[in-house]
Amino acid sequence: MSLEKAAPTDSDTREGVFQTSDESQLFHGPDNNSENEVQQLQADGPPDGGTGAWLAVLGAWCCSFTSFGWMNSVGVFQSYYEFGPLRDYDSSTISWIPSLEIFFLFFLGPAVGFLFDKYGPTPLILVGTFLHVFGLMMASLATEYYQFLLAQGVCSAIGLSFLYSPAIATIATWFHKKRGLAMGVMVTGSSLGGVVFPIMINRLIQNPSTGYPWAMRIAAFLILSSQIVAIFTLRPRTAPAPKKTPAATLAAPFKEFPFVVMLLGMFILMYGIFIPVNYLALQALEQAHMSMSLYLVAIFNGASLFGRLGSGYWSDIAGRWNVFVIAGAASGIVELALWIPATHQSAAIGFAVTFGFLSGAFVSLLAALPASVSPLPQIGYRIGVVMLVLSLPALTMAPIGGRILRSASSVDDGWLHVKIFGGVMSLAGSAVVFYARTLYSKKVWAAF
Repeated sequence: MSLEKAAPTDSDTREGVFQTSDESQLFHGPDNNSENEVQQLQADGPPDGGTGAWLAVLGAWCCSFTSFGWMNSVGVFQSYYEFGPLRDYDSSTISWIPSLEIFFLFFLGPAVGFLFDKYGPTPLILVGTFLHVFGLMMASLATEYYQFLLAQGVCSAIGLSFLYSPAIATIATWFHKKRGLAMGVMVTGSSLGGVVFPIMINRLIQNPSTGYPWAMRIAAFLILSSQIVAIFTLRPRTAPAPKKTPAATLAAPFKEFPFVVMLLGMFILMYGIFIPVNYLALQALEQAHMSMSLYLVAIFNGASLFGRLGSGYWSDIAGRWNVFVIAGAASGIVELALWIPATHQSAAIGFAVTFGFLSGAFVSLLAALPASVSPLPQIGYRIGVVMLVLSLPALTMAPIGGRILRSASSVDDGWLHVKIFGGVMSLAGSAVVFYARTLYSKKVWAAF
């Protein structure tokens, strides 16, 4: 599919452009009042502000805090399960619990995005809140491996996807010129959650008066209170209009060559960004001999908060694609230049702060890129497609990293290979995304 034939994107609508090509007729019917309303709103463009828009950001922030922020605490559970109730199982078997949690968050993206386009965010958030909280409550009662797996790795994980995807899709409908800033503010919730949840869970588990069961229950109550705020503040800009979606509309993203190239670049970059996230604490423990290695994840997430907010702000000035590519490439350089020699405590902390700040752009602008080149009625689904593509790296990065470590002749050689793998994948993924950017805009130095 050529760019000239592509469906009208959100970028087009800010100029008041509305195409009537055969493809655009797949989701715009001239006799449907609700769809005529969508056409009018496309011509007017997102308001980029106002009470409703910023209340939506507040609700999305709460969803980010309780979903992606919670996911950032999975390393605490891996350690606890290995030395606690699941001590009879090997680490690779236990790792399926956090791996499935990350996998479901991304894998259900298209289905959740499709439902969002038809019904809006509220029903999805209600379902997601129930599943997430119920899963954690059941995990607090678990004693067997399969119970932990089903409660935390499946039930709670499915709830995460029903919270995160609708949140980012809703923000995309309220903002255009300030979309990068709005999404940057939203994803600071996941950074704060990545600081709060690991420390809170670790302290509560170690406290004899609470232990693991009440650690999970307290976390569930905190998540529930945050989600109550989200339920009442996260509202779509237009009322959802359930309608039959032609198969051609669902297949359209995979027929657009620039969009497919962007998906490939993000797929590769996912390995480069999240390999250090997964192995940061373990590398600091084995190579840098840090007694506070678990707190290194909190330091990383704290630095990431400023990176996500800053990249969101600058993306509205320099262009979302430009900031995304530059930050991705810089992350790869830092992995090769700073992580490889990080064999003592101060170097490990320095890398965590620097890499956390730079890699924050990946999460901050992950949805902003597809939203900027997608038709307004399909934003939720197309963001979901990106999430689906990223689910495979999410599921396989831990086993791949573990295999690299085990195949080396020594511990130091194993970590060297893991660090090189992460840096190369970051640089390669950024290069592919840059190529996709040139397909959408030939003006290399323009803000895009």
